[in-house]
Amino acid sequence: MTTDSTQVNTTTPADTIIHNTIILDGDPVGFAGESADDWLAEAGGVVIARGRGSGWQDLSTSARVRTIDAGGAYLAPAYVDIHCHGAGGSSAEDGEAGLDEVLAVHRRHGTRSLALSFVSDTIEGLCHSLSTGARSVGEKPAVLGLHAEGPFLSPDFKGAHAPEVLTSPTPEAVESILTAADGTLAQITIAPELPGALDAISRFASAGVSVAIGHTAAGYEEAARAFDAGASILTHTFNAMPGIHHRAPGPILAAIEAGHVTLELINDGVHVASAPARMLAHLAPGRIALITDAMAATGMADGRYKLGSLPVRVEDSVARLLGENGSIGSIAGSTLTMDEAVMRAVTEVGMSPLEAVRAASLVPLRALGLIAEDEHSLLGVGAPADYLLLNADMSIQAENMAR
Repeated sequence: MTTDSTQVNTTTPADTIIHNTIILDGDPVGFAGESADDWLAEAGGVVIARGRGSGWQDLSTSARVRTIDAGGAYLAPAYVDIHCHGAGGSSAEDGEAGLDEVLAVHRRHGTRSLALSFVSDTIEGLCHSLSTGARSVGEKPAVLGLHAEGPFLSPDFKGAHAPEVLTSPTPEAVESILTAADGTLAQITIAPELPGALDAISRFASAGVSVAIGHTAAGYEEAARAFDAGASILTHTFNAMPGIHHRAPGPILAAIEAGHVTLELINDGVHVASAPARMLAHLAPGRIALITDAMAATGMADGRYKLGSLPVRVEDSVARLLGENGSIGSIAGSTLTMDEAVMRAVTEVGMSPLEAVRAASLVPLRALGLIAEDEHSLLGVGAPADYLLLNADMSIQAENMAR
């Protein structure tokens, strides 16, 4: 029997082998994916070998090995969400209370790890939340880091952020945020047109924080300068920013033209319709990160919730701000989950299964600098065996996650 796999340790026997599958992982150049001829072996939660053909049979000689015939299902890396405010009735601002439920809800939908996103607050309030959140990063392997979505945002594109706390970045505020997060700040969203924003972008980037442009009134030139200064993500593309106009191309085209920029996409069909999502996939292949922007109502029934300090009404799973007189305002986060985002990426946006999975796993990790630019595999030999078995429609058949 032959195999094209590479074993890390031939003395380590496999405890699980999955075969008759298509592995959606690796360099898209030369990706086969036509037939379910792939297999993967793991031991102790670590991938020890993978290949194509019948070579898996050489590793299944022990009666203790669990052999799974995937029946042609896809095998994909578990998902990563770099913009998530909450779920299960709890938000990032709630601290450790409810965090396990937040993680559990998203895990049920295929997410193995996420960045906890905080809405705008006073600098003092945000620093308190970041200091509390920093402990969670150390204690919960499923928490990749923290994301401060504000308060350095445009009042004209505030979305579901309290206008009274929005402010321009000062050197003192920037240092306070970095100190409070204590090395756990993975991402921060900034409107680059604000006074002091370019200096703040440079400072955060030099501290290893991935800087995102969002909730912004910036035009093409201002956004381009921000990307030159070190910004590398566009926060929920199309939402809370100027659109594309033939005489005012805006921040979206600036992000597309800056080859190092990752473009977040809330792919629920509500925040962004399918046609512009398809355009984005065509113009920025390999640079789209599917996100949920999920808030506390995710995994819950319709009703009234809060996003930060603002009241929210969820109806038909769509979250919108609730005015004092009962009026319905702008979209306030989402109740999207990553499995739904991936399914829609294939059925509505036209991504291939491999492209959709990469947009929900490898690209987000790359955006936060957690994997190298030239790395293409999350399920290589020696990697954690965090994977999903997916049906033909990309729905989750089974999951295996150690975190």
